Amino acid sequence: MITGAFALLLLTIALLQPLARRFGVAPSVLLAMVGTLIGIGATYLLYTPRTDAFNTIANVFVNPPLDSEMILYIFLPLLLFQTSLTLDVRRLFEDWAPVLVMAVVAVFVATAFIGAALYPLAGVPLVACLLLGAIVATTDPVAVVAIFRDIGAPARLGRIVEGESLLNDAAAIVIFVLLLGILTGDQALTGSEVAIAFARSFVGGVIVGAVLARIAVSFLHLMRDLPLAQVTLSLALPYGIYVLSDQFADVSAVVAVVAAGIVFNLYGPARIQPANWNFLHSVWDQMSFWAASLIFLLAAILIPRLVDGFAPLDILLLLIVIVSALAARAVVIYGLLPVLSFMKAGEAVNDKYKVVMLWGGMRGAVTLTLALSVSEHAALSPEISTFVTKLATGFVLFTLLVYGTSLKPLIKLLGLDQLNARDEALRTQYLALTLSDIRSELGEAAKAYHVAPHVASVVLDDYEKRAASAAAETNMLEELKDKDRVNMGLIALADREQQLVLEHFHHKTISGRAVAGFLAITGRTSDLARSEGRSGYRQASREPLKFGFGFRFAQTLQRRFKINRPLARQLANRFEFLLVYRILEDELLVFNERRIRPLLGDRVADILKETLSNRQAETIQAIEALRLQYPDYADALENKFLRMSGVRLEETAYDEARDQMLVGTELHQDLLRDVEKVRRACDFRPKLDLGMKTKELVQAHPLFEGLPKQQQKAIMKMMRPQFATPGETLIRTGERGDAAYFIASGAVEVRTPITTIRLGRGDVFGEISLMTGGRRSADVVAIGYCHLLSLRAQDFRLLMDKYPDLKAHVESLSAQRLKMNSKAQEAETEDPVVPQFKENSDNAEELRSEHRTEPGSQQGSNTEDASADAIQESNAKTEPTEDSNTRSKEADDPAEATPNRTPEVAT
Repeated sequence: MITGAFALLLLTIALLQPLARRFGVAPSVLLAMVGTLIGIGATYLLYTPRTDAFNTIANVFVNPPLDSEMILYIFLPLLLFQTSLTLDVRRLFEDWAPVLVMAVVAVFVATAFIGAALYPLAGVPLVACLLLGAIVATTDPVAVVAIFRDIGAPARLGRIVEGESLLNDAAAIVIFVLLLGILTGDQALTGSEVAIAFARSFVGGVIVGAVLARIAVSFLHLMRDLPLAQVTLSLALPYGIYVLSDQFADVSAVVAVVAAGIVFNLYGPARIQPANWNFLHSVWDQMSFWAASLIFLLAAILIPRLVDGFAPLDILLLLIVIVSALAARAVVIYGLLPVLSFMKAGEAVNDKYKVVMLWGGMRGAVTLTLALSVSEHAALSPEISTFVTKLATGFVLFTLLVYGTSLKPLIKLLGLDQLNARDEALRTQYLALTLSDIRSELGEAAKAYHVAPHVASVVLDDYEKRAASAAAETNMLEELKDKDRVNMGLIALADREQQLVLEHFHHKTISGRAVAGFLAITGRTSDLARSEGRSGYRQASREPLKFGFGFRFAQTLQRRFKINRPLARQLANRFEFLLVYRILEDELLVFNERRIRPLLGDRVADILKETLSNRQAETIQAIEALRLQYPDYADALENKFLRMSGVRLEETAYDEARDQMLVGTELHQDLLRDVEKVRRACDFRPKLDLGMKTKELVQAHPLFEGLPKQQQKAIMKMMRPQFATPGETLIRTGERGDAAYFIASGAVEVRTPITTIRLGRGDVFGEISLMTGGRRSADVVAIGYCHLLSLRAQDFRLLMDKYPDLKAHVESLSAQRLKMNSKAQEAETEDPVVPQFKENSDNAEELRSEHRTEPGSQQGSNTEDASADAIQESNAKTEPTEDSNTRSKEADDPAEATPNRTPEVAT
């Protein structure tokens, strides 16, 4: 009988989906209505004296074999994990501030508002009122997000609402557990202890979920060709974490599952083939649909039992809950979100969308299940249990029946379902583009199938007229300005770039480790192109070329603790990213010529071409800067990409041969096994050697390469290798000199208020302030990737005293650099630096002469003339071209324009 009831529920869920679409309401609204009717009908059949024929099946619905704890254990991990898998996590991190405010702060505000409003009239303890507030603080975003997608709302708004729902479930359940423990006497906590317990439960859940998910992800590569096993592992993960967190680790199981889903979403694609990842998502979408529908329907069936005995006072209390919940949500949306926008912690949200977010705070299955758990809790008094369950259930019904049915009319009233002029033109433009492509393909098909010309012309003419009509409709929009047309083209480029990323991922020419990052970049580019036009597109496309927090952190590890591996990984990732980024730009230029130019015209296409060309030039500069430092690694990466492209072409050829029945299934599988062996060999990225070993850097430096090995070893003990990136400021004016730097490779600029000096391999900088004891008198900025040897102040003085010939040469280079400064600085340089150089000038040549007698020491004994020649050569080689100056003016960060000079200087 239970099996039959289960089948009946599944049939009901399936049939309600087309009905919901037909009536234009959210499926959850119909599920609640039908579930309530099933509950009423089952109660009537079970207790009516008219007949006992249906008692057995009616009893299954009135007293289901699942209690609230079983419902949570069976369905909640599925729902939480699947939502985490579908979120664009990297893009969600960009809006972490509004998401946390809507998810966590809003839960506390709603709990406090509802609890404080109910307490004077409820006749129950304040903790019980707060418990009810925590239960109804969770939101169900399914209907709201679906409507947002229907009206074409910004994707960012949908992410915020989904992120809010995912995290506020976790926050609300943590508060619910703490308050329930206090109410039942299991815990006696003060206010500060409650806050600490909340933080421990929340943070502990994040740690447990993230660690276990990361371990599970590491096993995925063992199941590379076994998609069913991968899905099974992903299914076991949320259940195992939920039980472990709830029963053993004493942390929030909900938070742990959410954290696990986010980690799996971030790192899973790098371990799973694209087709298998899509298969995993499809399976999870189906399971989530079943879980969400069943939990909602089961909870709705119990509504008649939960609201039994509703009194007039309860109606007043329900109105208080409704008003206070709406007020709490309004305070967050209209009070806190603008503050975040003012503090630059998030983009501003349109007032009309705020109204929709306010009215779209529907409650759903989680609220009903928590209310059911309160009704089943033996330690609670009947008075408190009835109070919580009746009001929570009534509030859910109100939000579904009122908010759910009026949300779409509200959107129509606000005019959010109407496309603006730009979006309307964009729609017709895409329509014209699509119809034009279909006409071309139909013409080729007609020729291939030998369709008579008079027959084909009828169909082709129809498509041609429709395409022309769509194009004319766009041109007739007088309010569409040239700027809007450019924005349309930029949006088309951003959307096309996202498609190209997915195509490359499908063809496996983009690694799994990189695809999520590329999709986040293209998504942000699309959003900024829509909101800010050309400036937003430029900002989004330039952002990936900068060095982020992860790179800076890895650089700090290398610089302070001599840990090279994270920095090598970051450089390798940057290399791989830049190569693919350049390929995408090439393909976008082709797309602009073939698809956008015929539709938007030459003027718009030329502007887009210029934008793409500038972006491409900046990318090439970044690549060349890296290639100069690591040419072998660049060749290895390009070799790998070309081999992966060959594997894809080979696989395509074998598939076509099978489809054309040229080879049988057995032979086809055998050929694919050979292809898979090659692909596996290409999956391993070559290792990048930073070349940051002190011994090699010292031996390669012109100042030290002529010294005896014993002296080199002594210098090695003092030196610390350091890696610098283009645009990085190594020394700032006014700082106390704490180190000198020897350039092993790369180039830097010494920038004073009136002059700029470029230094390259073999030069020294930062030593003047160490000699004089003064502060830094110039900024020193890396204009390429640099390998440096840093020497602390005390070690520098010791080294200079120990090796007079080296000291003389360093003084010579420093004097030459000082002489190149303006005469306006003459007074500053005379005291005390120049007298010191004059004091040593008599014996400097003698020391250099002695040094020349040592074997192999000639390169380390450069005179002032040689140093000047080197500087002049650097200046000549690195003179910016007209194009590079133009690009430099456009760049937001001056450092972005420097890589074009790096190859020459470092050479």
